[in-house]
Amino acid sequence: MSPLTIGIAMSGGVDSTVAASLLKDQGFTVRGFFMLLPLANLIEQQRRVEEVARRLSIPLTLVDLRQPFTDQIIAAFINDYRGGQTPNPCIQCNQGIKFGHFAQAMRAAGMDRVATGHYARVERVGGAPVLARGVDRVKDQSYFLARLCPAQLEAVIFPLGDWTKAQVYQRAQSLGFQFRGEESQDVCFLSQGLAPFLSQNGVEERIGPIHALDNTPLGEHRGVWNYTIGQRRGLGLPDATPWYVVGIDGPGNRVIVGKHSDLFQSVCMVQDLHWTPAPPPWPWQGLVQLRSRQSPALAELSPAGPDRWQLRFASCQRAITPGQYAVFYQEDRVVGSARISLPASITGALAP
Repeated sequence: MSPLTIGIAMSGGVDSTVAASLLKDQGFTVRGFFMLLPLANLIEQQRRVEEVARRLSIPLTLVDLRQPFTDQIIAAFINDYRGGQTPNPCIQCNQGIKFGHFAQAMRAAGMDRVATGHYARVERVGGAPVLARGVDRVKDQSYFLARLCPAQLEAVIFPLGDWTKAQVYQRAQSLGFQFRGEESQDVCFLSQGLAPFLSQNGVEERIGPIHALDNTPLGEHRGVWNYTIGQRRGLGLPDATPWYVVGIDGPGNRVIVGKHSDLFQSVCMVQDLHWTPAPPPWPWQGLVQLRSRQSPALAELSPAGPDRWQLRFASCQRAITPGQYAVFYQEDRVVGSARISLPASITGALAP
């Protein structure tokens, strides 16, 4: 039987470089693929990845995804900020672009499987593919991949799932590559910062009130998109103890503030629920992670209405942020995810 032909998503960085080299050593026929995205440093990235592919002696194909990335990721990102949400475009990009359009282009080019340099693993449970944490807990990226469906997981290979970052750097050195220890930017298209990006994309200043949780007016803001839950700086509200952003009312153009203790909540509402591979019995109990670098916490999920679920934690969580994702784990396996809509305790403050 001839070896599988693997398409590896390449960025020119250490992770995809080492992943490609490992696949070659395992006897696969390897081809590199690079996404052309609307990024300020695209030309430099392309030059770098072409050099890596040349040194690894693998062919490289460029896939132009600038328009779908703009339409699906950047447009949604801007709309979410306008509405007072704090989006996570990396999760959405992995689901719709990298393992959607990009993977489809690889398969159309004759690839049997798709590979990336993510620190994650795919396990089998009852014959179905299930996403699991990478061995390196510090670099684990399963949170960002939580929205992948079983069909996407079926076709993917994560060569670095059982590797640590230190081992990856050692491997790169042994291959003659000298990477400087730089990590990729979380939001790749924000090279100049959030405020300039939103301004360049038509998000204009819009003055509105800053309220306390009891609706007492305290000041003014110049656009809800300048704030996120947990923010302390830039409020301009002197007091004996600091104020923090605890809620954002996008439709009402209001920012809600409270004290540090008000950031800790035990209940939030979620929507757009996604299970992998199948829904469990209600109520579901397990570990929930609210951010990519947060320690998972024990919680219970139960229905609360049409496309609405209540997530109750065993202990209070700090700065639960609408627009971000709650990812559900059973031990090291991802079993589901949902988008955070609102911390339940500030619902009254956000009511019109």
